[in-house]
Amino acid sequence: MARRNPKPDPTRTEVLDCMATACPNCGKPMWVDYENTRIIVMLTDVVKLRLRIRRCQNRDCERYHKPYRPECEGGWALPKHEFGLDVLAVIGNRRYRHHETVGEIHAFLREQGVVISERSVTNQLDRYDELVALSLQANERVHQVLKQQGYGVLAVDGLQPDVGHEVLWVVRECVSGEVLCARALLSSSGDDLSGLLDEVKQVLPVPVVGVVSDGQQSVRKAIAKSFPGIPHGLCHFHYLREAARPIYEADRHAKKPLKKQVREIRPLERKATKRDDEMGAIIHDYCQAVRSAITDDRRPPLVASGLRLRERFIAIVESLTRMREKGGCQPS
Repeated sequence: MARRNPKPDPTRTEVLDCMATACPNCGKPMWVDYENTRIIVMLTDVVKLRLRIRRCQNRDCERYHKPYRPECEGGWALPKHEFGLDVLAVIGNRRYRHHETVGEIHAFLREQGVVISERSVTNQLDRYDELVALSLQANERVHQVLKQQGYGVLAVDGLQPDVGHEVLWVVRECVSGEVLCARALLSSSGDDLSGLLDEVKQVLPVPVVGVVSDGQQSVRKAIAKSFPGIPHGLCHFHYLREAARPIYEADRHAKKPLKKQVREIRPLERKATKRDDEMGAIIHDYCQAVRSAITDDRRPPLVASGLRLRERFIAIVESLTRMREKGGCQPS
C-alpha cells in the first residue's frame, strides 16, 4: 500500500561541500555555482542535506559547466533515493537473516519511527539485491584469491524466506569461502539457474573442478547445462540429513508426549503474573524456562531436538526438586 502520512520534517541540517576544488579534467579552480537540497530519512532522524555544487568555468574544458557534487553524498543515500543507506541495510538484514516478510519489516521500521510505506520497503529490497550483486561482481580481491588458488569448487543453494516469494540464490566458492553471486529469482527453473551459473562462469578467472548442491532436480539440470562433465556432489549437511531421517522421525515422535505434559503452562503463567509476591515471580521464571525449552528446536541431523527437550525438562525438574527440599515451594 502507498504511504498515507506526509513526509516528515527534517530534524537537523548537514552542509556538504566538495573535497576537490580543482577540475579533475583541466586542473583549474571549480567555484561553488549553486546549492541543492535533499531530505534523507534515516533510522534515527531525518536529515536535510545542503549540497554545494561546483562547476568548472573553463570554456575550453570538456567538463565546462558540468556539475560536480560533494563526494560524501553517496555515503548518505543512493542517487535520487529518499531513504538512507542504514535503512537499506536494515531491510536487507531483516529479510535474509531474520526471514521476515515485507509486512513485518514495514512494521519494524514503523516501530523505529521511520515513515515508510510497504511499497517503498519492496523497492528498497530490490535496490539491496542489486547492490549485493554489483559488489560481488566487481570484487577484485576475490579474483586475486581465486587466481592464487588455481581452481574453484562452487556451492549452489537457495534461500526462500516465505513460501511463494522469490528465492535468494547464492553461489559460493567452497575452498576460499568467498561468495561469488547472490540474486533473488522469482523462478527456480533449470533455465533461470543456468543463466545465473553462466554469469558466474564468465567472471571466474579459474576453472571449476566441482560443484556442490542440495541435489534439487532443477539445480542438477542447471549444473549439467552450465558445467557439463564437472563432478556434482551432494553437500554434507543434506547428505547427513537424508541418512539420519529415520533417527529424526523417531526423535520427532518422542518429542510429542513430552510437550503434552506441559500444555497447561500458559494458564499457569497467566496466574503467576497476577501475583505480587516473590513466589509469583519464581513461577513465572520457571514457566519461561519451560516455554524456552519447547521452542528451542535445532535442525537435524546434528542436534536431536527431542533429546535436547528431555534434557532441559530434567534440568527444570531437578531445580524444582532442590527448591522444594530447601523449603522454597510446596508441590501443587
